[in-house]
Amino acid sequence: MTTAPLAAAATARPGISFFERYLSLWVALCIVVGIALGHALPGLFGAIASAEVARVNLVVALLIWLMIVPMLLKIDFGALGSVRQHWKGVGVTLFINWAVKPFSMALLGTLFIGWLFTPLLPAGEISSYIAGLILLAAAPCTAMVFVWSNLCDGEPNYTLSQVALNDLIMVFAFAPLVGLLLGVASITVPWETLLLSVGLYIVVPVIVAQLVRRRALAIGGQAGLDRLLSRLGPVSLVALLATLVLLFGFQGEAIIAQPLVIALLAVPILIQVYFNAGLAYWLSRRFGVAWCVAAPAALIGASNFFELAVAAAISLFGLQSGAALATVVGVLVEVPVMLSVVAIVKRTRGWYEQGAVVSRP
Repeated sequence: MTTAPLAAAATARPGISFFERYLSLWVALCIVVGIALGHALPGLFGAIASAEVARVNLVVALLIWLMIVPMLLKIDFGALGSVRQHWKGVGVTLFINWAVKPFSMALLGTLFIGWLFTPLLPAGEISSYIAGLILLAAAPCTAMVFVWSNLCDGEPNYTLSQVALNDLIMVFAFAPLVGLLLGVASITVPWETLLLSVGLYIVVPVIVAQLVRRRALAIGGQAGLDRLLSRLGPVSLVALLATLVLLFGFQGEAIIAQPLVIALLAVPILIQVYFNAGLAYWLSRRFGVAWCVAAPAALIGASNFFELAVAAAISLFGLQSGAALATVVGVLVEVPVMLSVVAIVKRTRGWYEQGAVVSRP
């Protein structure tokens, strides 16, 4: 399939569904349901927690697959061919995603969680919380970026090529980058589990998704793929919510004991989102990137692939860990925060396009 039909499909895409728009509400409900079920059915949750192979929970792994594969079906790696048309925007986003965001989150996590908020958090979970924040920042968003880009009239070819490029880089860079940052944070890294997570949650799903995508396109063309995506979209969101129910079923005791934990973990996440979005937006303006590319560049630079972060945190540190909880907090704030970034870039379009650097040929 070529990039042109993909661009047309992305342009015709509806802004955001009712379910996606109120994702934060559903997440809040999952927190309540998960905590309630954890108290009511401790035996069931204990059995689920024990279903592990190499520290990878089988039930959660299945749910993560149901989340990730429908999202990866949207990616056409043939879109990498159009990267050269938007090389400045691509360069800005790659710089933010891989050279700024993971390291800034490690710094913010250490500053807030490891120092300022330490007296308010469980002492034994401080390092785990920081690790979860690092995992969250180390994986750029892949799927929801299409929604954010569409909402701000972003250039579809750039969005597609940037997402495809990030996915390709993630296959090779995620494990070494996380290992480096967790090592700097003085956290023992089980490399076997980390590499297994990358294989399970990036390499294999990418291969499966591309095979299914090619089959769908061969049988029904773009219309057939669109029908498949429309059927699988709700499955992905339901799997996400089911995973959150499990996570909060195991985290219920910690949440009830210290209800401020989620709010405190949200602080470095919020700061890094707005910081990275603002930096990407300013750099794009400084280097003369068109607004239709700069807007999605800011959004891609700020958002996170929280499905992978949740999966890696569970695999590395367990369902009941502070790392898993920290990544879930990222899910909790993702939608409202990114919608606010969309509003900011749209309202500042006039300021952006009046910049002297942008007006140069």
